Amino acid sequence: MTMKDRIDELLELIEVEPDSLRAAEFLQAQALLDRLVGKMISAATIDRTRVAITTSDGRRYYFYGFLGSERPS
Repeated sequence: MTMKDRIDELLELIEVEPDSLRAAEFLQAQALLDRLVGKMISAATIDRTRVAITTSDGRRYYFYGFLGSERPS
């Protein structure tokens, strides 16, 4: 069972509005980014389900749910 399958299964058990879930994930990502202010990023990797950022002090931060890309207009 993949992570996406598991998440879909869990979402079926509880009623969650997709927009509410996105808003919560955005707020969590914003709080994490605020903690990165002034730190140097030494590495970043994109996995299938998350983005992992490593700072120069060796700490790792993970972002979920925002994978994708967009071209500037």
